[in-house]
Amino acid sequence: MKKNGKTSVYYLVFAAIIAAIYVVLTLVVAPFAWGPIQFRISEMLCVLPLFTEAAIPGVTLGCLIANILIGSPLPDIVFGTLATFIGVVFTFILTRKYRENGRETEIKARILAIIPPILSNSIIIPLVLKFAYGLPDAVLFMAVTVGIGEILAVGVLGNILITVLKRSVVAVFRSAISHS
Repeated sequence: MKKNGKTSVYYLVFAAIIAAIYVVLTLVVAPFAWGPIQFRISEMLCVLPLFTEAAIPGVTLGCLIANILIGSPLPDIVFGTLATFIGVVFTFILTRKYRENGRETEIKARILAIIPPILSNSIIIPLVLKFAYGLPDAVLFMAVTVGIGEILAVGVLGNILITVLKRSVVAVFRSAISHS
């Protein structure tokens, strides 16, 4: 985020844009993204650390704001955001060598980009649903249903997003971040 002692305006702008997109996508489908069966299309943005580090604060802040705006209880705001944060951080870490070598779109990179968000949300969110919302003790069932929602959002939609970005916008990410 810092280079030559100053904060990169490009980094902050990308993070803010990503956060705003996450919030809008979450609010659009909010009625379908609650309870044990969730499908939050905004989670597809969890693959963006494959392209830019700015996605880490962007997706995390977007998740936090969205959770507040949809009226989530405090444990969901905190731990739901934490689940997303863990997912994007590990996506960034696991895909580092592909970014550095300019090979973002290899099959292995795509797989490494989707696994952390799917796992972190499938493990943490069922516990949030149980304790924050008082849903039944069917934590394993909720892990499966949340996992299916994450596979659809991150695995399917996220890979479509990667395909679109690799064709057009990845050059923008690289040039903007290199200016920082």
